[in-house]
Amino acid sequence: MRRIVLVGAGRVATQLAPALRQAGYDVVQVYSRTMQSAVQVAERVGAVAVDTLSQIVTDADVYIIAVKDAVLPQLLPQLCHGREGALFVHTAGSVPMEVFAGLAMRYGVMYPMQTFSKERPVDFRQTPLFIEGADAQSLTLIRQLAERLSANVREMSSAERRYLHLAAVFACNFVNHCYALSADILEAHGIPFSVMLPLIEETARKVHQLAPAQAQTGPAVRYDENIIEAQSRLLSDHPLMQDVYRLMSQSIHQKAISEK
Repeated sequence: MRRIVLVGAGRVATQLAPALRQAGYDVVQVYSRTMQSAVQVAERVGAVAVDTLSQIVTDADVYIIAVKDAVLPQLLPQLCHGREGALFVHTAGSVPMEVFAGLAMRYGVMYPMQTFSKERPVDFRQTPLFIEGADAQSLTLIRQLAERLSANVREMSSAERRYLHLAAVFACNFVNHCYALSADILEAHGIPFSVMLPLIEETARKVHQLAPAQAQTGPAVRYDENIIEAQSRLLSDHPLMQDVYRLMSQSIHQKAISEK
């Protein structure tokens, strides 16, 4: 199980391709609807770039699909046709494994729970991989693949993975959006975002030792209404951000009460 086709050339694929090569796999092709994107990933691993599904080889051992979730239902019937005996793996957090049902004989999921950017390398050995297989043989093959990539491999069902992905959205995407809102406030008043970095780093370090609820600080924990109202007024020109501030403050306070 050495020959792999990578279907997709976005953030996940950009980081996964070199990790596969480093693990000893031969990435023979990279597919993207945009040739430029396919070439950028393919050149990193000595693969052939293609931009139409009909160009994808039929004799690969594994087809790893790393595309937008919404694309899968339209892409998979054509991709799987004529390749039914291969192993098909998607990397999505919230898409059930059953998306392959009736299209392939061996299939499953390998979800890397990490935040990916094209510009910043990620160490796949430290990235948790959550796997699922349609049957015992598929699961064994996916586990062998995953364990060559990561030292942290766990089996998880599609139903459980939905909640994992949801939790990851809160822990990563929403938190990063709060960084962006913070940066907007600072930029509007000529303050560099770099002043926030020590605070961000200490907040992240604390949850390695404390439960997140125990690590929470700030006016919302004790619901200091004077500060909350004053800060809310500062956002009067940004009603959506003001709503986020108020709802977040209420949620923090309710969580603090429930933890007592």
